[in-house]
Amino acid sequence: MSDVSLDELVERIGDPGLVVLDVRTPEEFSGEAGYPSDPRQGHLPGAVNVSLQELFGIDPSGVRALVGAPVGAEVIAYCHAGGRSAMAVELLRAAGYEARNYPGSWQEWAADPSLPVDSA
Repeated sequence: MSDVSLDELVERIGDPGLVVLDVRTPEEFSGEAGYPSDPRQGHLPGAVNVSLQELFGIDPSGVRALVGAPVGAEVIAYCHAGGRSAMAVELLRAAGYEARNYPGSWQEWAADPSLPVDSA
């Protein structure tokens, strides 16, 4: 499966068949903390937050319980710059998801002022 581009993700935000998974820390997700280089803080609209640390060390059923989507669901993972989400994709696939990485992640999304951002 290929990575997800910014253009594809913009078109798919709000798709009921898609889970957008933010694997950053809860503080990054809420916008309370983040990288100073980012012009905006928060998360993608409709994203679910399960930090990468939460996904480590649990079995596939535990991953599914955290993500809250059925086996086979399509999940797009993102983080700040694509590294943590790339690791998360492997764990998500092992749990039975059709998982893909958004390598541009928050860094790319936050840099475009025309894209919507949620916080808190």
